[in-house]
Amino acid sequence: MNDEVAIKNRVGAEYIAYDEGLRSYMLQVYNYMTVALGISGLVAMGLNFNPTLMALIWGTPFKWVAILSPLAASFAFSYFFDRLTVRTAQLAMFAFAALMGLSLSSIFLVFKLGSIAQVFFIAASTFGAASIYGYTTKRDLTSFGSFLMMGVIGLVIAGLVNLFLQSSMFAFAISCLGVLIFTGLTAYDTQEIKDTYDEIDGAEAREKAGIFGALQLYLDFINIFMSLLQILGDKKE
Repeated sequence: MNDEVAIKNRVGAEYIAYDEGLRSYMLQVYNYMTVALGISGLVAMGLNFNPTLMALIWGTPFKWVAILSPLAASFAFSYFFDRLTVRTAQLAMFAFAALMGLSLSSIFLVFKLGSIAQVFFIAASTFGAASIYGYTTKRDLTSFGSFLMMGVIGLVIAGLVNLFLQSSMFAFAISCLGVLIFTGLTAYDTQEIKDTYDEIDGAEAREKAGIFGALQLYLDFINIFMSLLQILGDKKE
């Protein structure tokens, strides 16, 4: 009887330790994501309050560097990630967030500041609800992963096509689909980050995995925000 109690106590202690470790890991992921969003916001806002720099970036061919550099950086980050140290991965993520802030500064040329703030909080609520669902649900979301990634590819292709069509209705449809797809990806990515926690050995590997997971959620949030802004944003006259 005493042996059974001891086993139950040991199992209970192991479960508590695992649960605390998982919570700490997920908190680390969200902290990295929050810092990255803060960097992007500070860079974008800083540029917004500097008309000279805004004109230099968005009134010249340099705008293509601002638009395309985050995409190039995300591919480079993913490709070289396994070779990076934890410190280098941190710096790379924060540098990427700064580049994204540079790109996001263009929204201040199109939308009113109050509208941007309002949509940001809507996007944060949407992201939070989806991430909580992904963390708490017992349903396996793995089967949705491939479907959602196909949706992302479809959005990219549709966006490129609309560069030539310049259709406002087509852009609206793309934005609506974008909200749905990236909200689904938020739930999927959160569950995947959670489920891979116990598959990672070593503190350094876990730290790097947390950084990469934060980048995934950061991109999900940015895409939800930008899609909602296209739908709900109040444009300047």
